[in-house]
Parts: sequence; structure tokens; C-alpha cells
Amino acid sequence: MARQFGLTVADKPDSQDICFVPTGHYADVIERLKPGAAEPGEIVDLAGHVLGAHSGIIHFTLGQRRGLGLATGAPLYVVRLNAERRQVVVGSRAALRTSRIVLRDVNWIGEGSIEETLANDRREVFVKVRSTRPPQAGWLMVANGGYVVELVDGEDGVSPGQACVFYDAGVGQARVLGGGFIKNAVAAVDTEHAAGLPVAAAAARN
Repeated sequence: MARQFGLTVADKPDSQDICFVPTGHYADVIERLKPGAAEPGEIVDLAGHVLGAHSGIIHFTLGQRRGLGLATGAPLYVVRLNAERRQVVVGSRAALRTSRIVLRDVNWIGEGSIEETLANDRREVFVKVRSTRPPQAGWLMVANGGYVVELVDGEDGVSPGQACVFYDAGVGQARVLGGGFIKNAVAAVDTEHAAGLPVAAAAARN
């Protein structure tokens, strides 16, 4: 269509990376915008034990497995980034699964107000936090003066800053009910461990 209308971008290759990072080295841009973001720190497990060192948390992403520089008997994944402590937290794949999502800046466009909708405790919703994944069943509710989503089966790779969109159905012509941004994500392993269940048992169930 661009060639049909004589546009100069007709033969320009499709963008395969972040458009404002022409070199492809996004870490350089982050360090320039936020000096000190590439400071070295520790790689720790879920219990806080130091397993190794890193050259900056900006070089890691949630769910990353390769390039950790750790020699362990079982695969480890990046499950959390602690910017204040400059720590990369790693754990098993089970630790990546999120059971509760804490939201901010929630916008409700469903029938009535969100206060009316949640007046009777909670509302069943189907949420998407990743464009390539189908909606996941959950419950939208009020907690600690804000809004949270309790996921029925959990979801992998949930990070603060991502969008969380609510639908009224998981399949078919689902209607958008609203959404918000993820403020915090609570791992299923953390939730079950806090309830007194062994972490190993939680991992086995996943």
C-alpha cells in the first residue's frame, strides 16, 4: 500500500527492535537516562542466599534462563529484580507463576461503577497480561484500599508496569470491562509458602 501511494518508506525494512534504540543496545540507553542503573550487584535465590554476581540488573529480564553465569544442578530463572538492592532473584520455573496481581490506575468501563460491581465482594473476570496468551480466569476484588486480581490457575512472566486487561469471557466475542497497570505480582510459590505449604509441594503441583 505504501508503494501504491508513492511513500518513501515503501522499501524500508520492517522494524525488528525498539525504534528509538538504533544500535540495538537498549542497556546503553537506560544507563544514559538513569545513571547508575548498570551498577553491579548480587544474584540471590528466593531465600536470599548469594549465588553469584552480575554487572547490572538492566541486563536481565523476568523469566530469563540463559546467561546467568551460574553453575547449578537444576535450571534457574530470573523471577524478580530488586532495583533498590541491585539484586537479581532467581528460582525454579514454578516461582515464575503468579497467583495474585496488585493493580494501579484501574479504569472500569463495564456496566455501572467499579464500586457497585465489587459491592458484593468480587467479580469474575478473564484477564490478559500478555498479548500472545489467552485470557486467564480470575477474580477482581478490593484489597488494602486498591484492586487486586486473584488468578485461578496462575500466569507466567507477570511484571510490574505491564497492562492487565479485564474481559467478561475467556473465548469468543469477549467484551472489555476495563484494566489497569500491574503494581506488584505475587508468585504462587510465595503465596503457598506463606500459607504454610512446603515450596517443594507447590512446585510439584505446577
